[in-house]
Amino acid sequence: MTKFFTRLQQETGRAQQAMLHAPIFSECAQGKISHAQYVAFLTQAFHHVKHTVPLLMACGGRLSPRYEWLRSAIGEYIEEEMGHHEWILNDIRACGADANLVVANLREGKASQAIELMVAYLYHQIDRGNPIALFGMVWVLEGTSVSVGGEVATLIKHTLGLSDNAMSYLRSHSVLDLDHIKLFETLMNQIEDPVDQQAIIDSANTVFSLYGQMLNELSHANILSAA
Repeated sequence: MTKFFTRLQQETGRAQQAMLHAPIFSECAQGKISHAQYVAFLTQAFHHVKHTVPLLMACGGRLSPRYEWLRSAIGEYIEEEMGHHEWILNDIRACGADANLVVANLREGKASQAIELMVAYLYHQIDRGNPIALFGMVWVLEGTSVSVGGEVATLIKHTLGLSDNAMSYLRSHSVLDLDHIKLFETLMNQIEDPVDQQAIIDSANTVFSLYGQMLNELSHANILSAA
């Protein structure tokens, strides 16, 4: 019998590949990414990462008693994720851009529609749908960090001539999330309810789509330029 983590990979693979075909990845590989595009990416990262801990807390509070073991894992995950949005603001500052515009969610540094929809979708699933759907987001973001995060960080740093101080979010997550994925696989393989499994798969496919929209927009939007 196929373990759930393997099924999750298989049934979200097409959506994952569609996301990875966003032009920004080839632009990175060709050394064509701009300083402004990187700051724009960090801006959008901030607007979803700042919700990671609140989403995890909300999910943990809504899980049924049969998932007490998963609630304990969420508690540990919350401790590790605390303050990661601040890392992103530090990266933005190290790029010479104004992090205050991002914090204030002003026009030059506001969340994209795709990120707003992604965050709203996840809160809705927790409040009105199936809270375990949040793990679809975990698979998308941590799986992507592990698969391409480190390589992309190296390409961006080399192309733009940035210091390590401007790369903390991408670099740290490509390393941290490798351990998270191993734990994630173990946790997912303990979820046996087919309804809950499908909720995670559906959520992952939705988040892949919305995150991919944001990445596509990096190639053509008017974005926040560094000072």
